[in-house]
This record gives sequence, C-alpha cells and structure tokens, in this order.
Amino acid sequence: MAPHLQKVLGANIVVENVRGGSGAKAMAHVAQAKPDGSVLYGTTPSFVNTSLLSKPQFTYADLEPVMNIFMDPQVVYTTTKSEYKTLAELVEAAKAKPGTISIGVSTPGSLDRQVMERLKKLTGIEVNIATHDGGGDLLVNVLNGTLAAGIGEVQELRGQIQAGEIRLIASYTEKRLDNFPDVPTAREQGIDLVVRKFRGLAGPKGMPAEVFAAWEKAIPAVLDLPEFKKWYQAGGLIPTVMNHEEYAKFMTDFVAEQKQFFADYGVTSD
Repeated sequence: MAPHLQKVLGANIVVENVRGGSGAKAMAHVAQAKPDGSVLYGTTPSFVNTSLLSKPQFTYADLEPVMNIFMDPQVVYTTTKSEYKTLAELVEAAKAKPGTISIGVSTPGSLDRQVMERLKKLTGIEVNIATHDGGGDLLVNVLNGTLAAGIGEVQELRGQIQAGEIRLIASYTEKRLDNFPDVPTAREQGIDLVVRKFRGLAGPKGMPAEVFAAWEKAIPAVLDLPEFKKWYQAGGLIPTVMNHEEYAKFMTDFVAEQKQFFADYGVTSD
C-alpha cells in the first residue's frame, strides 16, 4: 500500500519491519513515538493476543486505533502432493490417527494458533500444533513435508499457489473467496468455524482529530485505485473500512472476546 498512499497523502511512507516479541518491540516503539501521526502500527489480532498472553512493557491499550482497512481471510493449505484434498479429509485422518498429525501456525500469540484450539474442540481431534516465528517459516515446513498442513493468508502463499506447489483445502470465511471459488469454506465441510482477521492501523495515544480525518479520507481513495485493487484482490484481502470510532469499538469488543476465549480454554486464569 505504501507507494499508493504516498500519492494520495502527499507524504513519504516508510515501512519498517520491527522484529521481536511477536510485535512487542514494535508496540513499544509506536507507543513512545510523538503523537503527530508520523509513526503508526500495522494492527492484526496478534498485537492484542501478545498483550494478553505475555507481559510486554507496552500493550494494545497503550495504542490508539486509527482505522481498519481489510479483513484477511485465513485458509488451510497443504502441498499439492498431499493426500489431503479437503479439511474434512484432514480431520478424519486426525481422528483415525490421534496425536500423529502436525499442523503449523505462526506465532504462539497469533489468531491462527487460537483457531486450531477451536478446531480441536469442535471436531474432537488430537493433533500436534507447531508454532513458528512467522508465515514464511511455516510455509517452508509445509513444503518440505514436516507438517501435514498449515494455516495462513493467501497473499503470503500466492507465489507457491501460482507455482503449483500449494493447495488450499478450506477457508475460514462466511462464503467462498472470489478468487478461489473452488475452495470450500470450513462450514461447507461440516466445521462451523469462521475467523475475522483484521488489518488496520493504530498509533500513539493523544493524536489530534486531523490525523484520523486524513486517514479516513485517504484509505477509501487508495482502495479505489485500479492498480492497488488488482493487488489486494489477488491476495484475497477484503476491504472492510472502519473509521476511528468504529474501529475503537470493534477493538474493545475483540479484546473482550479474546479474554473470554483464553479464560474458557484455560489459557489464562481470568
């Protein structure tokens, strides 16, 4: 999005990938930045879960939601050489061979790690869940046969899908993805599981109203650009714009849901 944003906002956009602590280092950097809108954080569910499952110096509560941009559909994938053609087949194999199948997710605090716990509870399967530093490492271990399947996003898999190395066997969405109409949803395969993985922006506390207004004007304009639209549609991203107030409420509700999930599943004590 950066080069397109530069045209619309009339400002230089620099993307810095800050590694460390499943986003904790990046959160600390943004939380302590000057609240003038010049430093923002790319939000996903991980920045909430990292805050809830560990004790970083700065958490989601130290950041101010700016707006949401996309929902990022989660998919389950295997190699094209795999014996599993659908998620239902993978689940049946796991039932037949408890504890012998390994499925990969990204970081321990990620939403896909949580999804696996829900899948286990819904289906009663016993599988090994392998966490990784990120989606790239996970993809490698699916490709080399270490894992039977992985959970990820279309854009990080696109190259291997186009190369014919990866097969999508399910999407955790309400309906089938437009660019993958032959991939059935989990619900269509008898597994009532839908995931909303958001992608938005947050910044330091205390940002002025004009910062929110500028982004709320810029993002819809960027989403309408034909070149950018082609890119995000190919990656399966679904535009889901929420303004500052809507995103703040969404985030409050999401945090409450996550806290309840972790308590219900015995991950946390409250």
